[in-house]
Amino acid sequence: MELKEDDVVLCKVQKIEGTTVFLEIEGFSVAGSMVLSEVAAGRIRNLRQYVSPNRLVVCKVLKLAGGHAELSLRRVTGRERDATLEAYKKEKAFRSVLKFVGENPDKILAEIKKDYSLIDFFVDVKEDSQVLENYLGKEKAAKVLQVFSEKEGGEKAADRKIVLRSEGREGVEDVKYILNVDAEIHYLGNSKFSVKVAGKDFKEANGKMQEVMAVIEKRAKEKKAVFETEKEK
Repeated sequence: MELKEDDVVLCKVQKIEGTTVFLEIEGFSVAGSMVLSEVAAGRIRNLRQYVSPNRLVVCKVLKLAGGHAELSLRRVTGRERDATLEAYKKEKAFRSVLKFVGENPDKILAEIKKDYSLIDFFVDVKEDSQVLENYLGKEKAAKVLQVFSEKEGGEKAADRKIVLRSEGREGVEDVKYILNVDAEIHYLGNSKFSVKVAGKDFKEANGKMQEVMAVIEKRAKEKKAVFETEKEK
């Protein structure tokens, strides 16, 4: 696949110089950069609250010229971000399973990406196993699907979206302290975060989530930070 304008891509922050962020676009040999106005809407008090070296962020391609991409973080919708991060997780798992069945992950993924975005590929595979057979053959495709099925049938996850904001002098450090919990945390922009915990079943995952939320709420009160849980839509 070729990189195109309006594509939503996973990027790794390389460095920050002044008000410009330089990024590496995962899966493409194209350098990217992002100006301050495309990081977030409004005034940004601390750029590193949104981007920091080696951090993975989901961006939208605004313009392509001479092997360079102009990127935006603020123009990515929540749905686009979630879908891209989910595809990234599935790709990591897919690579592991391909190695398990004796295939070369880089080779297979390169062939797939000629025809699909990974988001579309995993959706199509879920609906029709023949899609995977086209790249692996019937026997190995069946083995890969079996391993994925076993993984999905095991660990379950609970997700929650929260709003967390500190107006104190050490606001960023306060937020880091509050969110230093046993959970997977992703920043969604505008003081919103996703919190994810896993368990052997939904009951265990939800129990862990309640414990994590209790810790976050207690620390938020301690630091006099704004803390809210978002209702599921």
